[in-house]
Amino acid sequence: MSLTIKEITTKKEIKEFIKFPDKLNSSNEFYIPTIHSKEMQTFSFDKNPAFEFCRVKYWLAINNSVVVGRVAGIINDKYNAKHHIKYARFGWLDFIEDTEVIRLLLQTVEKWAITEKMNTLQGPIGFISFDPSGILVEGFNEMPTSFAHYNFPYYSKLIEKLGYKKDVDWVEFRMKMPDRIPEQVLKLSEIIQKRYGLHQLKIKKSKDLFGYLDKLFDVLNESYKDLYAFTELTKKQKDYLIKDFISIINPDYISIVLDNEDQVIAFGVAIPSMSKALKKSKGRLFPFGYYRVWRALRKNDTADLLLLGVIPQYKNKGVPAIMFEKIGQSFLKNKIKYLETTRELENNNNIKQLWTKYESRQHKRSRCYIKKLN
Repeated sequence: MSLTIKEITTKKEIKEFIKFPDKLNSSNEFYIPTIHSKEMQTFSFDKNPAFEFCRVKYWLAINNSVVVGRVAGIINDKYNAKHHIKYARFGWLDFIEDTEVIRLLLQTVEKWAITEKMNTLQGPIGFISFDPSGILVEGFNEMPTSFAHYNFPYYSKLIEKLGYKKDVDWVEFRMKMPDRIPEQVLKLSEIIQKRYGLHQLKIKKSKDLFGYLDKLFDVLNESYKDLYAFTELTKKQKDYLIKDFISIINPDYISIVLDNEDQVIAFGVAIPSMSKALKKSKGRLFPFGYYRVWRALRKNDTADLLLLGVIPQYKNKGVPAIMFEKIGQSFLKNKIKYLETTRELENNNNIKQLWTKYESRQHKRSRCYIKKLN
């Protein structure tokens, strides 16, 4: 094997970086390609606002002119400053089943991190929490949610051989949508609204969300600020994400809860699963990908529970029941049969308790690793 590592910088090389997992997983029925154009924006210094506080390097592992692995090295200076730490991250890690390939990839990131005066490496984590995180360690025969990253079982085994230890796990659940909203959810929703003077924002069209989406992300920042590896979103990042979200959000599947002064105190967002549509589109929206996604967003039997946030003053007060009542009625109206949760920390019992009212199973688990650097 003539194995080398190459730092990449050009647009052509970045495209190769993006497409490598497609080749690696070409025969895998559970792998879902990312949208290549969106990935190009993520990795672009002039498009992604995260580069205001993140430093990054990209590498490809090459054997006899053939790409056999990829990795990004990231330093999130904003996160480090907040927590008074010196952590680097590795992200977008993919590789063939070969110990020397993964060793070369991670050693390259480690050496770079040390030269940047970092003392710990963790990952996979992206620039921010909306980027792919974690190595799949359970659920290899399950369809990922719309924006999840898939990997082969050998990933975790080879990473652990190099001295990386579990830092945290995320888990996912698949639930069966009941024939009606549970009575206890309806009663709790009514009680909580009366007790605290809360009400739903009436949303009939996407334009009804304008003026509230920015506040929605303020709630997200406040409610997620203490979660693992979370970095508060800047104004530019919020605008960047709003532009993406508004194109796929169906007003039926979003709940915004207001207090008696019409201030946003909580929100919930779900989307019909785009997994099958994205798989068929093979990373390309043009010419038929747009139609497949459009159709998936309108006719589907599965929905992904994308985001849920409640400001600290209203946590543990039953507010999610208000959101589930509204979005649940839309699930029934649109004949949604199954619900998929996105990745949640395994020790986040407040969230896990929400699914106990439904027929559910924990079917996927992903892991973030950590290693002290010498």
